[in-house]
Amino acid sequence: MTEKPIRVLVAGLGNMGRSHALTYHNNPGFEIVGLVNRSTPKLEPELQAYTIHPEFTTALAELKPDLCSINTYSDSHADYAVAAFEAGCHVFVEKPLAITVADAERVVAAATKAGRKLVIGYILRHHPSWMKLIEEARKLGPPYVFRMNLNQQSSGPTWATHKSLMQTTSPIVDCGVHYVDVMCQITDARAVEVRGMGLRLSDEIAADMYNYGQLQVLFEDGSIGWYEAGWGPMISETAFFVKDVMSPKGAVSIVMDPNAKSDDIDTHTKTSVIRLHTAETGPDGKFIRPDQDMRMTGEPDHQALCDLEQAFMLRAIREDLNLDRHMADAVASLRICLAADESVRTGQPVRL
Repeated sequence: MTEKPIRVLVAGLGNMGRSHALTYHNNPGFEIVGLVNRSTPKLEPELQAYTIHPEFTTALAELKPDLCSINTYSDSHADYAVAAFEAGCHVFVEKPLAITVADAERVVAAATKAGRKLVIGYILRHHPSWMKLIEEARKLGPPYVFRMNLNQQSSGPTWATHKSLMQTTSPIVDCGVHYVDVMCQITDARAVEVRGMGLRLSDEIAADMYNYGQLQVLFEDGSIGWYEAGWGPMISETAFFVKDVMSPKGAVSIVMDPNAKSDDIDTHTKTSVIRLHTAETGPDGKFIRPDQDMRMTGEPDHQALCDLEQAFMLRAIREDLNLDRHMADAVASLRICLAADESVRTGQPVRL
């Protein structure tokens, strides 16, 4: 006999929420019992038959799902997740897990108390090319220099989405948790100090928000890294995508398609080529071997990555996977990014 599908309530129908809902619709391991959104958005044909509920806690009480998929704005993540755990549900929540470290820890504590699974939407953890990047970087060994960014020259609907996100979360927190998580997976060392700088480049966002920012993080093993994120119509597309790791033994980098556009959601995950450079030289002082280009053919697109992510969610529930490290890593990367945000606002480095 096949196992009964996991009954899922999907909250939030923005880009990520719709993608996850499509996965639940197409995966026989799930059954959508309802969608939650304050407005009635234009949905893909496959999703149009589902009822849209305007309020999460009411839908949670009425529909009694097995799993809540929380893809709303960041400031609601913690309260929705805790409510779901208290109702006996498993939870998938998009990154960032919360907007404060205390709230993130509250969510993890609620998951542990309820004995339910918590998966956070770190989509790059399910990407074969990013897994390869991490593997090759770890082979090089520490200390590392991490150079990473994802700037987005956004306009029209994409800029409108960015402005909505910035009502609660800065770019270096919203996007930074992904790439800081990659740094942490490579080094395994504890972050000890974080510095940040940021600038408000638009009158269309709140006076206390910034749409360009950079964080710098220092690790206990001597590794250092920076991450840069900017959103808006004024953002340059020059070197908008840098993913580069250096160590004494060499470097590993993602080489982006030169024709890629910064606001294309598939650009954010597709790697094109991973280039491995080894620093070893011969008696003549010249490099022993040329750089190696690993072409990442057949990469999953954004929707396929969401499919992989929710397949992991299904496994976590059915196979009772231990997610302690997964949850701890999510809190750790959020702590670093929020410390960077604090540094931007105070002008002072933050010791962790």
